Amino acid sequence: MAACSISRRGAVGLALLATASLALPGCSPTGERDDAELGLAALGEPTPVPLSRATQFSLDAYEGGYRLATLASGDRLLIAPEGAEAPSGLPGDVAVAQRPLENVYLASTGMICLVDAIGALDAIGVSSVRPEDSPTQAFAERLESGEISYGGIYRAPDYELISAAGCPLAIENTNIDHVPEVRAKLEELGVTVLMEQSSREEDMLGRLEWVRLMGALFDREDEAAEVFDDVAARVEEASAEGPLGRAVAFFYLNEDGAAVTRRDGDYFAQMIEAAGGEYVSFAEEGATDSSPTTVTVEMERFYEGARGADVIIYNGTIDDGVDTLEALVEKNALLADFAAVRSGDVWTCDANLYQQITSMADIISDLRAALSGSGEPAAFFWRLS
Repeated sequence: MAACSISRRGAVGLALLATASLALPGCSPTGERDDAELGLAALGEPTPVPLSRATQFSLDAYEGGYRLATLASGDRLLIAPEGAEAPSGLPGDVAVAQRPLENVYLASTGMICLVDAIGALDAIGVSSVRPEDSPTQAFAERLESGEISYGGIYRAPDYELISAAGCPLAIENTNIDHVPEVRAKLEELGVTVLMEQSSREEDMLGRLEWVRLMGALFDREDEAAEVFDDVAARVEEASAEGPLGRAVAFFYLNEDGAAVTRRDGDYFAQMIEAAGGEYVSFAEEGATDSSPTTVTVEMERFYEGARGADVIIYNGTIDDGVDTLEALVEKNALLADFAAVRSGDVWTCDANLYQQITSMADIISDLRAALSGSGEPAAFFWRLS
């Protein structure tokens, strides 16, 4: 049998082999290929698709237009080109998406702007997003016109609608991990499930680079490359003005009155720093709760660490937000003693801020304007008074 070869899987961090006797996925201890890998072997040797920032997925290109996406979760998705079929004998962990894709069920809000940017909205038939929650106008208009049907929230989708529409693919985010029964039901209906993991990217441009996977899915790889290169260049330009020496606290208060902040090094903290700010962060030690993206601290500890911040940005993407300084202080009286509250340098943000990744350069420019007082932000932030 043919010698075993393993395609690049940088997104899942495969280690270099220490000994030749170590068993490899798809191989026997003697180096022979298991029958389950023969399907991929039929496609020939893969060529890695270069990625500059993303670490949570990799792409391999095969002759004939096939693409294999390997996700950090371990999922693999073979994208078969139009007019071709997936080879038989694929490993059990390899799902298949057949181009051209139509009537896709899009449940990941974060992918909407990427799909929109590459001109692939025609391929979306059902969504878990309502028009008022859409991060792009074009997507909202399609929902309002009925070109895209609302299919219920991700944890309680309208299975009957999804089945009737013949959705071949569901693009979910990592929330689907919390409701494995939903994924199982979708797959039972014959829907291939892709769980995008852009929220786990450490680099802010890593999130944006998921546009390349969307490009591979919808046969718009050239458009995806153009979007990434253009936005990345504008981000570099927007980030080139240097530090302002102003400390920035970004948070919201949860139902328990604790402050929920983004982790140090988080992509939004990176955007604050790219805009010239110094992000006020909190270590996980002593936190009441933490997640891959946030650290939650009691208000007393937050007061000690953030009361001297030059600028406050209240995170209006999670709760109902605040409209005035008075409403902010009503959430907790300690906020009245914060330097930024006393100086009136308090801002809030657009509710869909996290889902506007293709607008990253504009967000950084808006942040720069807010932090420096050089002008009014254009779209994403506004001052509380």
